[in-house]
Amino acid sequence: MSVEPQPSAAVPLCRRCPRLGGPVTFGYCMGCEQQRPCPKVTDCWWETFDIVRYLQEHLPADQVEHLLRAQPKPKIVSLVELIAEARKRVES
Repeated sequence: MSVEPQPSAAVPLCRRCPRLGGPVTFGYCMGCEQQRPCPKVTDCWWETFDIVRYLQEHLPADQVEHLLRAQPKPKIVSLVELIAEARKRVES
């Protein structure tokens, strides 16, 4: 298990997202929720590297605490929110 989430800038970490159903980078996971980490970031990345340690080193303590206790939204709620955000972008 490596400690650093980004072994090479040329090869970003990538995995299948259980919420979106397709491949995403670690960078996406760290900013997909209105520029905050996805609530499932620890569930998805714990096998790849020490995600908790990474979060503790890169985020404020209150954000780490929130992520470790987070209950993710149901997928349907997330999809409805994404559709609403997309509609707003198209309208503006």
